[in-house]
Amino acid sequence: MALLHHVVVVYVFSFIVTYSLAYDAEGSYCDFSSGIVSGGPVSTNIAHLLAGLIPKFEQGATFVESSYGKGKNLVYGLAQCRGDVDQRNCLGCIHDAAQEIQSSCTNLADARIWYDFCFIRYSQEQFYSKVDTSNGVLIGNQENVTDVKSFSTDLGKLFDKINADAIKPASGGFATGVKDISKFDTLYGMAQCTKDLSSLSCAQCLNTAIQNFQDFCSGRKGCRVMYSTCTIRYELYPFIFPTGSQKTPSESLTKVVVHY
Repeated sequence: MALLHHVVVVYVFSFIVTYSLAYDAEGSYCDFSSGIVSGGPVSTNIAHLLAGLIPKFEQGATFVESSYGKGKNLVYGLAQCRGDVDQRNCLGCIHDAAQEIQSSCTNLADARIWYDFCFIRYSQEQFYSKVDTSNGVLIGNQENVTDVKSFSTDLGKLFDKINADAIKPASGGFATGVKDISKFDTLYGMAQCTKDLSSLSCAQCLNTAIQNFQDFCSGRKGCRVMYSTCTIRYELYPFIFPTGSQKTPSESLTKVVVHY
């Protein structure tokens, strides 16, 4: 199944990744059919919902489901940090994401924002425990490997193990893996589901994400697929904490925001 045959590309551009202490959004999705009145009850409840996330992450949370309001003004929210990220970076990411999502999706009741270290989502529809691959962000290294066939085989073997580990109940929906693919090159991978998903639902989300390896990601030296309920990533450099917490190489990337 070629997923990219069915996507609407909102924007595509290239940019250079540079290291910064600030947390920059990888992408966002705003449902423009979910318009609300500025300063109205739903808008106010969203603000309260997001403000309430910060104390929970200050206390050490890495995943939060929350709601605020009543009746037709009720808003549901979810926030999660990447499974390997330390508390300082988790909290910093959630803090920035909670601010940015409101400015990116002003006066809208359905929004998601993806960062490298965290993800936040809110909606007036109850979305907990439901697989959602309808909207996402795909980011790929513009440089390609020399032997696509061999690389794809190694990548498939690595993610067979990573995904199998990620869906185990004890994993919390997060797993990483490393594979030496030549004398000089090592492949690093990661998979994560939101913690509200069952093992079966996590597997379903990751299987959908992995299909992008044959489409958007094919032959790329690095790629990230970020959906509302799961994320996968691979690189030819370490990006997992703590070894990947230092400065990452500058690289030319292509980003695509998709909506099905």
